[in-house]
Amino acid sequence: MAVVSANRLELLQIADAVAREKSIDRSIVIAAMEDAIAKAARSRYGAETDIHAEINPRTGELRLARHLLVVDQIENPAVEIELSGARRLNPAAQIGDSIADTLPPFDFGRIAAQSAKQVIVQKVREAERDRQYEEYKDRIGEIVNGSVKRVEYGNVVVDLGRSEASLRRDELLPREVFKTSDRIRAYVYDVRREQRGPQIFLSRTHPQFMAKLFAQEVPEIYDGIVEIKAVARDPGSRAKIAVTSRDSSVDPVGACVGMRGSRVQAVVNELQGEKIDIIPWSPDVATFIVNALAPAEVVKVVLDEDRERIEVVVPDAQLSLAIGRRGQNVRLASQLTGWDIDIMTEAEESERRQKEFAERSKIFAEALDLDEMMGQLLASEGFATVEEIAYVPLGELAGIEGLDEDTAQELQNRALGHLAQVEADLDARRRELGVEDELREVPGVTSLMLVAFGENDIKSVEDLAGCATDDLVGWTERKDGEVVRVAGALEGFQLSREDAEALIMQARVKAGWITAEDLAAGEAEDVAEEPEAGETQA
Repeated sequence: MAVVSANRLELLQIADAVAREKSIDRSIVIAAMEDAIAKAARSRYGAETDIHAEINPRTGELRLARHLLVVDQIENPAVEIELSGARRLNPAAQIGDSIADTLPPFDFGRIAAQSAKQVIVQKVREAERDRQYEEYKDRIGEIVNGSVKRVEYGNVVVDLGRSEASLRRDELLPREVFKTSDRIRAYVYDVRREQRGPQIFLSRTHPQFMAKLFAQEVPEIYDGIVEIKAVARDPGSRAKIAVTSRDSSVDPVGACVGMRGSRVQAVVNELQGEKIDIIPWSPDVATFIVNALAPAEVVKVVLDEDRERIEVVVPDAQLSLAIGRRGQNVRLASQLTGWDIDIMTEAEESERRQKEFAERSKIFAEALDLDEMMGQLLASEGFATVEEIAYVPLGELAGIEGLDEDTAQELQNRALGHLAQVEADLDARRRELGVEDELREVPGVTSLMLVAFGENDIKSVEDLAGCATDDLVGWTERKDGEVVRVAGALEGFQLSREDAEALIMQARVKAGWITAEDLAAGEAEDVAEEPEAGETQA
């Protein structure tokens, strides 16, 4: 009896020890033991036998039982019992019931014990993996501290205490070397449940790693007074971080720099000397981009909001500073703001302006049959196209110094005649290409577009309705490791993706694929989903 009690006590002690060591629930360990004992019992009583083991969690008492199905006629004696036999065990038994037949205790053989041990180890490992996943799946976006357990081919395995995490070589800072037992801080950017268990992926190059380091060093960020709007990094070399303050009395840049640079220096030290530009964020895109290009000075900016592109003019001496070493400064500014940035010097901009002026003067002289001086006069007054001259109010044209009303009227007549001739030439070309007349009636389609459609085999309203946005504006794709630009049918028309999509939807209305009401309803939904003024999308 004493031996039985000792065995009972030993079972519970083992369960407690394993539960403590693996940080899992004691009931999971006991359930694993029950499965293991049942498996070992099946090796003695037969693999088909439905055996269940129960361990009392308080006393440790083990109970083995074979479950049998009550039937009229036995086909498989391992799992079935006749009604008469079942009623000897339970007088109330009915056909279809399940009867538990208690089995006597037995000694495990060496093989059965080994098999039982494997079951327990497997079940405990699965429970440990579940615990790890549940613990870390909600910690994505946090910084964790750990120690280096081992280094495998440059990849670092980090011991987080009760779990292991992976820090791949490409997520380490350049020239950063870790040895076993080194302390390490990193950013949890992904947690995945995989076949070999939960995988915790760390990074020291992720932009948010730097943001979280600032949140640890700057109380104003932690408290929400100062907000980090954007981060761009060239890991190990240079970074830019845009900050703003919700309290007008708090300077966001000063808060991040700290007394004598103590706060930013703590982050720089953790990032192995990575230089950090702290930039005041602005809701005005032009101001924000000028700030982002610091330390370079900016003379002028020209925004193209449709294409999210900006031209920045800097003094000649500031060009290399604005671009940065290997284009680093302008690349980081572009990442930070989300805009494409073209940088040019004042000399380059002046040369371009002169070239555009000469081209416009020549166009006016040729199209309107004018001398060179008159063409230059119109260009210098800001006219860019013949259409502007044709449709500008006559008084505005006559008000130009050196022109009277009769001359202005003659200029407009010549401009209208030129446009009519161009339109006739385009219409003839369109017919030659086989583009249908009906396509002209789609709102937004011009004669020049009709020729471009014909050259790209878009010849009917149905053809245009069946196009995707990329078919019109083009797209980029990667081929053999290089990014290749594929031209669209309306390449060179300066058409935004929204304009191209609107053109296609109008063609679908014209083709009868959708109704004008459907289109209006869709546009209303898009407007409703846009953030209100003052709101910022995450």
